[in-house]
Amino acid sequence: MPDPFCASVRALVAAIPSGKVATYGRIARLAGKAHGARQVSWILHSQSKKYQLPWQRVIGAAGRISLPPGRGFFEQRRRLRQEGVSVDDRGRVDLRIYLWQAAGGKAPAQKKRTGRAGP
Repeated sequence: MPDPFCASVRALVAAIPSGKVATYGRIARLAGKAHGARQVSWILHSQSKKYQLPWQRVIGAAGRISLPPGRGFFEQRRRLRQEGVSVDDRGRVDLRIYLWQAAGGKAPAQKKRTGRAGP
């Protein structure tokens, strides 16, 4: 059975338009896991090629490319620049300009846990 979180992450990443970026944490929140940024990273690492995802459009919360030089940094920077995203030599992107606003611009509301069992 497919993992709904993985499917949601793939759909969200595929929806990021050229010239925009999102953060791992934002994708995780929109997909329903507020603390799933590392999972988003792993999904992109393991599934981007298979699903032809625009992995380069997902960056760290500080507005920087998270990949180290020699492990994808230069490729991600090159791809983002080709799409019109201004990325400095250190991998920084101005999120005030390039952050993708998903439909409605907000992550879905998270259910509050009451601490009690049952409905």
